[in-house]
Amino acid sequence: MHSGPYFEGWYCKCRSCDGRSLALIPALHRSSDGAVCASLQILTEHRSWWVPLPAAGVQVRHTPLRVRFGASLLTTEGLWLNLQQGILSLQGTLRFGPCAELRSPIMGPFRFLPGMECSHQILSMGHTLSGILSLNGELVDFTGGTGYLESDRGRSFPRTYLWTQCSWPKGSLMLALASVPVLGHTFPGCICAILHHGTEWRLATYQGAVVEHWSPRQVQVRQGPLRLRIDLLSSDPLPLRAPVCGQMKRMVRESLRSSVRCRLWMNGTLLLDETDAGAGFECAGSGPTRS
Repeated sequence: MHSGPYFEGWYCKCRSCDGRSLALIPALHRSSDGAVCASLQILTEHRSWWVPLPAAGVQVRHTPLRVRFGASLLTTEGLWLNLQQGILSLQGTLRFGPCAELRSPIMGPFRFLPGMECSHQILSMGHTLSGILSLNGELVDFTGGTGYLESDRGRSFPRTYLWTQCSWPKGSLMLALASVPVLGHTFPGCICAILHHGTEWRLATYQGAVVEHWSPRQVQVRQGPLRLRIDLLSSDPLPLRAPVCGQMKRMVRESLRSSVRCRLWMNGTLLLDETDAGAGFECAGSGPTRS
């Protein structure tokens, strides 16, 4: 692990055909005093859990991805779970179909900027699932469902940010907005990837994207002839922990059953209009609005 305050986490979202959702977030974190800790967060539509883990029990290989946390394992090929801690029990195996990778890293040249608080990586915009998990004795069959996989690393989550991940038949979207501090200045950063019927679109600050409006319920982004609008129709967020200088001491809120409408236009022509009733959505504050 890097010296100084640092965190690294992986976000694995699984969704069944009947709309059941589960997100797992194993993470390593190092505080300013050098103390190294590990954790696992679990999120469903109705509840979230925080599970401290022995740091020595977390082993990471980045290429190909292999994250072992205790007796459980996450890779780009599947998820093997054997967790029993107090009243929380989670067991089972999920196999992943081929990961839908982007043509190039979502951070683009931003990943080389010095002093970035947080760097984002998309490992799979979508993949099929097969297998059954048991959560506190309740069986959930994810066979035929869809999965999503990403990672974050750095020192802290941005002070102000918005993130959403949506899926629909033959398509998916990930959008992240953040107030990005670099070299004493702050700017509204945007990264967004959209896959739709085999076509990939990307809107990003490094490609000229402008955040025209950003509130907890609506986002509008313009990039050349493209215009993207995201509307949060409903949400029921639950508490999660986020890193501040390597320590997981900030409380944020995320929902796995948000209803999110995504629309994309090119030169005024509507290219897609999709609503996901089981979207992931997380927001901390509002960004600037440009006229």
